[in-house]
Amino acid sequence: MSNKIIVIDDEKHFLDIVKRGLLISGLSDLTLEDDPERALRSFNEGMEYDIALIDITMPKINGIELLEEIKRISPSTECIMVSGLNEARTAVKSLKMGAYDYLVKPITREDLHSAITRALERKRLLDILALRKAPEPPRLSNPEAFSEIITESKEMLKLLREAELHAQSDVPILITGESGTGKELLARAIHKASPRKNAPFTALNMASFSQTLFDAEFFGYTKGAFTGAEKERKGYLEYTDGGTLFLDEIGILPYELQGKLLRVLQDGEFIKLGTNRNKRVNIRFIAATNENLSEKTFQGKFRKDLYYRLNGAWLNLPPLRERKEDIPPLISKFLNEFSNNSKKIKISQKAVSVLLDYNYPGNVRELKSIIQFSVNLAQGGRIETAHLPGHLRKIKPGTRSIQKDINTEQVPLEEVIKKHILKVYEHTGHNKTKTARILKIGLNTLRRKLASYGVS
Repeated sequence: MSNKIIVIDDEKHFLDIVKRGLLISGLSDLTLEDDPERALRSFNEGMEYDIALIDITMPKINGIELLEEIKRISPSTECIMVSGLNEARTAVKSLKMGAYDYLVKPITREDLHSAITRALERKRLLDILALRKAPEPPRLSNPEAFSEIITESKEMLKLLREAELHAQSDVPILITGESGTGKELLARAIHKASPRKNAPFTALNMASFSQTLFDAEFFGYTKGAFTGAEKERKGYLEYTDGGTLFLDEIGILPYELQGKLLRVLQDGEFIKLGTNRNKRVNIRFIAATNENLSEKTFQGKFRKDLYYRLNGAWLNLPPLRERKEDIPPLISKFLNEFSNNSKKIKISQKAVSVLLDYNYPGNVRELKSIIQFSVNLAQGGRIETAHLPGHLRKIKPGTRSIQKDINTEQVPLEEVIKKHILKVYEHTGHNKTKTARILKIGLNTLRRKLASYGVS
């Protein structure tokens, strides 16, 4: 997915100039239109654009009229008006009618790029705000990029859509969540959904870096830079230039190294060992942690300036126990993954009941390990409770009921969740508080679920 831009101007020479400038700036999803009526038809036919660059003076339909129609049809399109005359009255009128900016010809490439970048950032923030208020789960524009992340949770779907919106910018992203929730998987999905998808994605565990190792591995070195440097070597920064650098367990990075990382984030520059020259890189940073970085900054263990720089956008992955509706499809995914081609392994409803009752301190990673263990023990047959790890066999199933075995072909997820919630609700004597506690969900969430099932 990339940012879609339409440029509308009856002067073909100006369209060519704008095209060259935007391509140099890395904006390639362009539609150039010298007929305002034809441009308007494309909006009426459902074409969606992030940015519309509109000339004020055109035949048939002038820019102001076109602006009014575009904002009516596609309110989320950010419009930038262009004019050969620097008229305050026209500029004010354009802004009042919903235009984001007003540029006067001739326009430098830097001014054009700056205006479009700011407009895209505004659109991204407004889209995220609308997403958080939306009652229904959103659709992903690029589902293929997020295909490895299995979820039916409304909150997770919103988080993935927010991640997709962030992917279009270069803002650093901080991913938080317990161990095993899939932070690296999300980082990789963001990279795949970004304009950098064809450039390198480099994942680093910050817990593995000492002072000496950090400089050599991050910045690289020239031949003879230190004892043992027998040939020149690129560091991770140089290798990842143009791509995405994922910094896992960022909270563990020693304090004395945090300043070095901050300089690269701020300036996009570093000095290779053995030289005294600055080298520039263009990198998108994504960091992840299962620690409370805000608390660590308060304790003086993590630099505040680095924390604020990394936290350009914050995505918090919920633990599996808070999205148990994802357990059935995850079980199916892992069963499919660990089954051989000749026979698909099934799992009994009692075993699934046990897996639904468990709280997964290791989250999705732990569930995957449990399924792999059980597949090996079942030796190609159906997984029963006896095939589950020992600590799970102690859980007595009975508060959860599933009508059919889960297999690798179909899982009626909503029906599973509904039957389970109603069964527990009945088991507790219609006690909402107790039911919510057993299900490990919020009381308001339970009330909404029951209301959707027609239960008052």
